[in-house]
Amino acid sequence: MIGKLIIFSAPSGSGKSTIIKYLLQQDLNLCFSISATSRSPRGEEKNGVDYYFLSPEEFRQKIANNEFLEYEEVYTDRFYGTLKSSVEQQLNNGKNVVFDVDVVGGCNIKKAYGSQALSIFIQPPSIEILRERLIGRATDAPQVIEDRLNKATYELTFAPNFDKIIINDELSKAEAEALETIKRFLSND
Repeated sequence: MIGKLIIFSAPSGSGKSTIIKYLLQQDLNLCFSISATSRSPRGEEKNGVDYYFLSPEEFRQKIANNEFLEYEEVYTDRFYGTLKSSVEQQLNNGKNVVFDVDVVGGCNIKKAYGSQALSIFIQPPSIEILRERLIGRATDAPQVIEDRLNKATYELTFAPNFDKIIINDELSKAEAEALETIKRFLSND
């Protein structure tokens, strides 16, 4: 039995990572897609567990060889991407693969896999509530928060391209809606 793909995209602060963490604890045969990056490992991060760590040169070579489902150069020589081989291995092992990607990456993966993939957009109730959440995190400088909000406004324009939009105004409700949506998707052959 070949697995399916579940793609999550959302503006920063929408609760996407929290919802994914919840779903991975449910009985859905899910595994998390490990991204590749050209940055160095931080702290206790391990190659093949947290990320596939590649040099910028290795990353560029894999781009040239068309080995990525999607990738992005976030800063000069700082790449992130999803290796096709890693995803195919997980799918062929019968796992359902969960992605946490930006909106463009999400659209690209959906396009590549069509009906084998479910794309979910986690939307904040409003930009103002998103601003409050980002300020409440107390992890970013005011300018970083403004940059994230500007990016969020852009990312929200992609929501209609996703199979399902879940508005995260109450976390437990959003988690339940995501769980129900995924269960329905996985039960359809």
